[in-house]
Amino acid sequence: MAGVPLQIKMPRILIFTPKLGYQTRSFDEAARKLGIDLVFVTDRCHQLDDPWGDRAIPVHFESPDAAAYAVLEALRGQNVDGILALGDRPAVAASYVARGLGIPYNHPAAVEACRSKLRMREVFREAGLRVPWFRSVSLTPRPEPSLLGIAYPSVLKPLSLSASQGVIRANSRDEFIAAATRIRRLLESPEIRATREPNLDQILVEGYIPGREVAVEGLLTDGRLRILAIFDKPEPLEGPYFEETIYITPSRLADLQQREIERCAVDAIRALGLSAGPVHAEFRVNDDGIWPLEVAPRPIGGLCARALRFGPDAGSQTIGLEELLLRHALDLQGRDWPREQSASGVMMIPVPKSGILEKIEGEEAARSAPGVTALEITARLHDYIAAWPEGSSYLGFLFATGNSAAEVEEAIRKAHLKLYFDLTPRLPVEYPSTGRFPVAGD
Repeated sequence: MAGVPLQIKMPRILIFTPKLGYQTRSFDEAARKLGIDLVFVTDRCHQLDDPWGDRAIPVHFESPDAAAYAVLEALRGQNVDGILALGDRPAVAASYVARGLGIPYNHPAAVEACRSKLRMREVFREAGLRVPWFRSVSLTPRPEPSLLGIAYPSVLKPLSLSASQGVIRANSRDEFIAAATRIRRLLESPEIRATREPNLDQILVEGYIPGREVAVEGLLTDGRLRILAIFDKPEPLEGPYFEETIYITPSRLADLQQREIERCAVDAIRALGLSAGPVHAEFRVNDDGIWPLEVAPRPIGGLCARALRFGPDAGSQTIGLEELLLRHALDLQGRDWPREQSASGVMMIPVPKSGILEKIEGEEAARSAPGVTALEITARLHDYIAAWPEGSSYLGFLFATGNSAAEVEEAIRKAHLKLYFDLTPRLPVEYPSTGRFPVAGD
């Protein structure tokens, strides 16, 4: 009809995320630029009527089938063109929704296998990949390692927590018992119980794998893997705790080792049955070869994605990982742009000890250090910050670029030395419901 404006339907993407913050804001900015309607699905009380004005659909990710039903009901009659999951917990619900909407995504069984460290080890073993010895151990009653046939060094891990939370190396029987006790207290804490994660009375125990550790960022299209980056982790992750700090790309490993890592990534992803979207994987490299540690159907977490930029050619305007993932989800031009050639890196600023953050010094000096491109302090003053293994949140993120990986690493380390965080211990307060004190390290 003449005079009636044509209605243009905006493409819509669902983003499943445990919380809204820096990373989701980056997605929102990229979506506005591309003319995409983002709908966030987040872990929030359904009785609150959009308190932040973000139109997010409230769900509980510990019940992925119920979460999926709530999302499908909320979107009844609306178009959805793509799905992304940020973080490990939301990925299962995202897979159920994708099946309900007929959107290409990972099968729920594949995503569920990635959520359990035990099941992932079983899948890797069945596929003939390198795995250490491993077994599931109940934390109640207190495990006796001599009766379980435990060898040392070993690593104890909660089955479904992420970011190395609760992961502890044990070199003897006494260390094993102390680690198991510490993990049990963590898993019984109100904060972890509130997540309603399954199997909080079980842990995975496995042989310690020596060697260097790397991370792989990839993107799957119909089961085909494109490697976006291989990150070196120059800090030795030997325990007793495994807080990650520095990621740098490109890798300084030999070309042959990098090709072996790529092959192992393909084999691990195929074994799990993943087929679509971003993947983040961790590997150990030693004289015996490549050992897959974990594969997650999600992009790199926190603000670390800012260490990656993509563009059509050298010198052109680049885009971030978030925009690349949106373009990929909708099959838009630019979905296959290569990563820029300069070296880059990020430090997830470590927590030196548990305590209340009272003061931060040296921010401007760190920001102005040679090679540094950004510093984001994400911890809030006067909040309690837990160190690893109980902790899972960093103090912030420090970014740098340079002509080589060595130059980037030097820039990050020098800038970090300029920062000072004053953390004061808090007095232990007994939990009234359990009669227990806060977990060790509080």
